[in-house]
Amino acid sequence: MGNPSLDKAAGDGDHESPKKQDNAWRSSYRDVMAIAEFRSMWLAHALSVIGVNLLNITSSVLVYQLTDSAFAAGITLAVMFLPPILAGPLFSGLADILPRRQMMVACDLIRAAVIVLVGIPGIPIWAVWALLFVSILPSIPFAAARAALLSQIVQGERYVASTAIIQLTAQIGMLLGLIAGGVIVTFVSPNITLMSTGVLFVLSALIVRFGVRARPAPAREKTGEKGPGLLAMTRDGAKLVFRDPKLRVLALLAWLAGLYSIPYGLANPMADEAGAGPAAAGFIMAGQSIGALVGGFVLTRLIAPPTRTRLLGPLAVLTCVPLLLWVFPMPLWMMITALTLCGAAGSYQFVANAAFVLCVPKEGRGLAFGLVASGLQAAQGVGILLSSYFVELTSTSTVIVGAGLLALLSAIALAIPWSRMSREVIERMEATESEAAS
Repeated sequence: MGNPSLDKAAGDGDHESPKKQDNAWRSSYRDVMAIAEFRSMWLAHALSVIGVNLLNITSSVLVYQLTDSAFAAGITLAVMFLPPILAGPLFSGLADILPRRQMMVACDLIRAAVIVLVGIPGIPIWAVWALLFVSILPSIPFAAARAALLSQIVQGERYVASTAIIQLTAQIGMLLGLIAGGVIVTFVSPNITLMSTGVLFVLSALIVRFGVRARPAPAREKTGEKGPGLLAMTRDGAKLVFRDPKLRVLALLAWLAGLYSIPYGLANPMADEAGAGPAAAGFIMAGQSIGALVGGFVLTRLIAPPTRTRLLGPLAVLTCVPLLLWVFPMPLWMMITALTLCGAAGSYQFVANAAFVLCVPKEGRGLAFGLVASGLQAAQGVGILLSSYFVELTSTSTVIVGAGLLALLSAIALAIPWSRMSREVIERMEATESEAAS
């Protein structure tokens, strides 16, 4: 797989040997981190992820303390995943109409303002839910703009490396946000913690504003003509994703997380059953991130690109297996260990994410990524909402095992077609290297 120099234009007469090309992916992490724009986006993303997860754990603990209801705590987390159902496809299309850097800055500032309102003491639970819902809406065009902007800054295997770094950072950010949040709210009021979280989004906006180069809106880059409307783009984007078998399978592999991440939404009742408190809930919510951090590094740093792409199906199947361990009574440490194993295999999402974006025609990358990212959040939100409801009727172990079985069957159904189409996806990802060099 080729890896043209960051500083040399294509056709300057220098060509890498086949052996160097085959091993160029090993230096992709270093190449990406040498790009100043990427470093700015990386740091801003880290702050945003810490902020989001502080918001998640703190708001769920606040509502759980006020209501003593697993269902209410589940609703609190679900409303932070459900906005994409209503607004995801529409808002994600903005990334293919408006300048992407400006959009990212505006989205972070809007989130900061709304999160401060969530922390106001004494507001009713319904208002907390409404504000949390609104606080997530800007993240939809933000994620689509970031993915599309990254594909302009880096291409090919370096794009895979860039998304791996971003997602590994996300796992670290989740660990810091969830664990720190669980500990902080043990000693500090959840309201104060919530209001302080807005500062992280302001810092993220400033870093993007001054660290990333401004680029024109995609629809004006070539022709200067006005692009199609959002509704038309949403319709065309859905056709683009679901009529292509490769993109459809990759999208469904991403949405599988809606089933295997269900323990995330049950962290508070799980901690209660283990006789622990908010800090334990933070560790339960962070369990899959711990595994993803290790698994993602191994998958993207130590395994060659073609092999890791072919492994997407088998890893998706393995991701679901640890949830079946809940048929047995487990202490807290064993729960976290099982979730860590689940997260390690679930790091296939790092590669699936990059493969999806690189297989989409570049003119529709923002919208296509936004559609899939929105669907993922919606799947997770519905999963959390339904699982927290059924926990009120049965038990956490029954719900988790049921989700694990359904996820396992779904993963097997996706792994079979993936085994046939992975070679074509590998060839398409390799082709982006040639496109970048030409």
